[in-house]
Amino acid sequence: MKTAHILAAAVALAAFTTTHAQDMKMPMKPAAGATSASMPLVDGEVRKIDAQKDLIVLRHGDIPNLAMPAMTMGFEVSDKKMLDGLKVGDKVKFQAEAINGKAMVTELKPNH
Repeated sequence: MKTAHILAAAVALAAFTTTHAQDMKMPMKPAAGATSASMPLVDGEVRKIDAQKDLIVLRHGDIPNLAMPAMTMGFEVSDKKMLDGLKVGDKVKFQAEAINGKAMVTELKPNH
């Protein structure tokens, strides 16, 4: 019986953590010596778009310049035109930077 309660609590905590990771504002710092030209384009998949708030949720690989591991999270976009023509499920390549303590997508293009 105790095992069932512990398992239920672990599942609930995992669901809560995953859901809220998408909206986290992480205190990121660019990697030492990172410049726009040296920042890599990262593979991602569009999970959600909120054009009203200039937000995109991406499942992405590691973002080295932000020292961020692969995860799914929401990003603001520096230019709302980046969201034009995108839909959930699209594969993209993007660049993100830490701007005013928030992870912001500064370049975004479809990955054909």
